[in-house]
Amino acid sequence: MQELADQVALVTGGGRGIGRGISLELAKAGAAVAINYHRDQKAAEEVAHEIQQNGGKALLVGGDVADAAAVDQMVAQTVAKFGRLTIAVANAAYSDREPFYEADLAGFRRTVDVCMWGAFYLLRSAAVKMIDAGKGGSIVLVSSPQAKIPAPRSMAYNMSKAAMNQMARTAAIELVEYRIRVNIMTPGWIDTPGERKFASEETIQSAGAKLPWKRLGRPDEIGRGVVFICDPRSEYMTGSELLIDGGVSLPWWASRGSAAPS
Repeated sequence: MQELADQVALVTGGGRGIGRGISLELAKAGAAVAINYHRDQKAAEEVAHEIQQNGGKALLVGGDVADAAAVDQMVAQTVAKFGRLTIAVANAAYSDREPFYEADLAGFRRTVDVCMWGAFYLLRSAAVKMIDAGKGGSIVLVSSPQAKIPAPRSMAYNMSKAAMNQMARTAAIELVEYRIRVNIMTPGWIDTPGERKFASEETIQSAGAKLPWKRLGRPDEIGRGVVFICDPRSEYMTGSELLIDGGVSLPWWASRGSAAPS
């Protein structure tokens, strides 16, 4: 069943990691997908090729989400190619990990620019197009448990994701009269190439085995969550948060047979 037949989606950071999973699952559900990338064009091309090989429609749209004009251009390119925009997913992310008092402020600002402002620019640009079209739409902001959990060495990322959650809920109430739904997708610890920026393969797999579900999540699992949110049958869902984290946000360390985290 193609829940999103005749829908057109734009996914920022859609070529790698969670974005790749979202792009592929939206396409499987029948949506034409515009895949945004910034530096890794090859990865985005591979996703587009896979979608097209399976009979779907895909478009590559390069650009830095931290640049408002570039985001406007991505949206315009999507509409020019497919005739409309009905789904927008703000997924692109950046993060450095270091204590805030030692942080390289260029990296700190880059994290905020991509994670918070990048989400806002897509939210605003997509909403304008959807309002003009007058047929509603669905916007999803990909957040993190770190919007609520103050993970150390990640202040810029934590505060950006917290801002994103409030951004989504505020937009949801402001856009409800236009039948534009805005929701939050919150993944837990997902097995993506980006995780290798901070840890070795061995460390990632070892740590994953200690999680409540005994493994890291997969990008396709998050992608299916986004499909559920955007499915027209979920139209009563707006200003909501869908958490897919394998129980990481639960007090799993206090469960029977588990030791408290050290």
